[in-house]
Amino acid sequence: MRMMRGQAMWKLVLLLSLLWSVLLPARGAQSPAPAQQTVDGVPVEELIRKFAANESRLRQEFKNFVFRQDITIQTLGPRDIVTGEFRRVSEIIVNDRGEREERILYFPVPTLREIIITQYDFADFAGIQPFALGLEDLPKYVVTYIGRERIDEIDTYVFDVRPRRPPDPKKMHERYFQGRIWVDTVDLVIVKVQGKGLPEDRENKFPRFETYRENIEEKLWFPTYTYADDVLDFPGRSVRVRMVIRYTNYRRFSGKIEIGDIEPEPEEKGKSGKPTGKPPEKKPEKP
Repeated sequence: MRMMRGQAMWKLVLLLSLLWSVLLPARGAQSPAPAQQTVDGVPVEELIRKFAANESRLRQEFKNFVFRQDITIQTLGPRDIVTGEFRRVSEIIVNDRGEREERILYFPVPTLREIIITQYDFADFAGIQPFALGLEDLPKYVVTYIGRERIDEIDTYVFDVRPRRPPDPKKMHERYFQGRIWVDTVDLVIVKVQGKGLPEDRENKFPRFETYRENIEEKLWFPTYTYADDVLDFPGRSVRVRMVIRYTNYRRFSGKIEIGDIEPEPEEKGKSGKPTGKPPEKKPEKP
């Protein structure tokens, strides 16, 4: 190597100065903001707010309806043999104070030996399995657009939903949903839910489920069927659980409810012992 001569050094300094003057503004420039995600020309955040507003409206309308809820929970052993069962049929009504009330119609002695139905399960029967995502719920959840999917004859937007903060197992009574929802592209309401309730701990486990809605009245989509078949892993043991919940006989509350004793109809089953299928989803007639 040789020492650089004075003239060459001067040219190099001048060149570096010019280069630095060009690069300096670029270093201070802000990187462009990422393009906003849109669906059918609508920003995703706006789409979420629109269907959440409809879900809030549905939640209010839901309070004006009474219906029958039929819950069956079974534990299964080898070869799908039923080892225990919980069955409860209730009329969910509105009392004189305008509050939801359960009137039990049929509740034989449970034969479950491996699991216990807890207050948290009942909370999920009321709020997680028939999940609704209203405007008031959005601050608690992260909602991510996944894509589009056709369910039977219904075009839907698909979103993943998870709690914004990890649920605290020490606050088991604060129930959250985590999973996936399908939103009708026309009415902008949820028509299918798939996921589970949280939080869990060592002694409290909850199955993954699917819930389907039907169009009860124009633009009123209410849950009609929930199904789960899952293995719950407890410390030292695992239990397979099958759950079926049917929501039937929706009718607007008229201020007078007459309820008689019932004899529940046997559940239709296919060869596998599973229900033959969910009720068909109905689309509202368009003018």
